[in-house]
Amino acid sequence: MAATFSSDLVGPAAALPHFWEHTVGSGHAPLALRADWQAQMRRARSELGFGHVRFHGLLCDDMGTFIVEGDTEFYSFFNADRIFDFLLSIGMKPLVELSFMPTALASGDKTVFHYRANVTPPKDYARWATLIRKLVEHWIARYGLAEVRLWLFEVWNEPNLDAFGSGKQEEYFELYRYTAEAIKSVDGALQVGGPATADNAWIEDFIGFCGKSRLPVDFISTHHYPTDSFGMPGDDTEAQLAASRRSVLREETREVRRQAGALPVYYTEWSTSSNPRDPMHDEPYAAAFIVKTIMEAIGLVQGYSYWTISDIFEENYFPSVPFHGGFGLLNLYGIAKPAYRGFELLHALGSELLAVEGAHATVDAWVVRGADAVTVLLTNFALPRHPVAAETVRISLARARHPAEASIRRIDADHANAKRRWLERGSPEYLSAADLAELDAASQCTPEPQPFDFDGGMLSFDVNMPPLSVAAITLRFAVHPGG
Repeated sequence: MAATFSSDLVGPAAALPHFWEHTVGSGHAPLALRADWQAQMRRARSELGFGHVRFHGLLCDDMGTFIVEGDTEFYSFFNADRIFDFLLSIGMKPLVELSFMPTALASGDKTVFHYRANVTPPKDYARWATLIRKLVEHWIARYGLAEVRLWLFEVWNEPNLDAFGSGKQEEYFELYRYTAEAIKSVDGALQVGGPATADNAWIEDFIGFCGKSRLPVDFISTHHYPTDSFGMPGDDTEAQLAASRRSVLREETREVRRQAGALPVYYTEWSTSSNPRDPMHDEPYAAAFIVKTIMEAIGLVQGYSYWTISDIFEENYFPSVPFHGGFGLLNLYGIAKPAYRGFELLHALGSELLAVEGAHATVDAWVVRGADAVTVLLTNFALPRHPVAAETVRISLARARHPAEASIRRIDADHANAKRRWLERGSPEYLSAADLAELDAASQCTPEPQPFDFDGGMLSFDVNMPPLSVAAITLRFAVHPGG
């Protein structure tokens, strides 16, 4: 089947808001106090345009937010302030995940992760509400009401999983009730939402509960990973294979959009897989998956937060191997993975999405118009255990002007692939300055000239797309390409 696509550069366009840049995930809140984490976030803000960051454990004991000594209660928001001060200083905002339970308020001793985050409900909901109210009042006093009204307050993390509590709706709904009422008691325009579930769960039940209980809900948040839908790699049932042939995340997102009605939808976690040690996170596969998944979510969500920005991450242990399959877009040393470069190509897109004619089993194409350029974005992607081969893609663009410049940026096995060079160097566990320089060079997504044909307003070109690859062909014009 030929991979042939066409578009009219003067045709009507749909809006393309960069919803994937709304938020990016991090790991444990105290990591945001590290200088190397801050350097990576500053870079991601500049190069990828992320606007918010979300992390776990803002209320955990290691943040010192609430402790009890003897009969005295101590509230300390100093560490949280240091994190938020930094984010605001680089033009970012927090997406505030209110988790986990301070030991002094916890009803039990169940914990998660190596940093032993307590995931039990409060033994006294009124005292929990007091903590939330004092915290929000403090931030308003420090940052101003107008600023804090721009933040999103998300209640807990994945309460439908036993790992993060009981997995029972009624327990989470009670926590949400006290939290939302505490936040709104400070200011009714502050934004609070949930249910922050794994695998798109509880949306309709949550909205129904809030409506019946007359509780505020300003947005819906949930999570999904492709492995939620059809099993982990290695599962071979026919049902799982059949499910994986579809764009599962797109179908799930459409259903959540339907369930949410008029409420904004924020996916506050998603990734290539839910495995924190998945080799694919470090490989070109991830870039192709990310680009395809994001472009298929256009028009469905207000935010789509990738998990995570960095391999400076410690849910199980703190790693030392430069490429160990971690969630991050950047590795421990700040070397850009192919996934990072995928977001870089997306960030460079304009804001007008043009209609595209054509279809192919593994190749997808999008044409995006900007102020002085058009970008043709291509992926050649298939999920594991599905056939994908190199394809020659023919692109035809009608009613075009002669471009002043045409270039292509690639992500594939031979381009923007630092892990491959690391493997060729013998997979050193610790990197020297020379290693870092060489891997950084190998990670670059450098533009190269793109040949094209131009005849009577028809602009056309061919692109070779290796398996599991991304390409962005940018055509620059002296004036707006659609005018």
